[in-house]
Amino acid sequence: MADNRPLDALERAKEKKVIVKLKSGEEIIGNLKAADLHLNVWLTEVEIISSNERKRVEEVLIRGDSISYIVTA
Repeated sequence: MADNRPLDALERAKEKKVIVKLKSGEEIIGNLKAADLHLNVWLTEVEIISSNERKRVEEVLIRGDSISYIVTA
């Protein structure tokens, strides 16, 4: 069977830098450590970019239903 499910794409992106766009408009850039069936994602070495500030944090867990899209950087 071909690997063409969303979880397969996230599995291939593990340990790579990704950009996560949230429905709120924020972008979060970090290294993908894990994802689950609900598309919740765990990122490390994170930069959070909003319209008026940039913030760095060590790690973050993002709830899947708040995500618009995820791309590899």
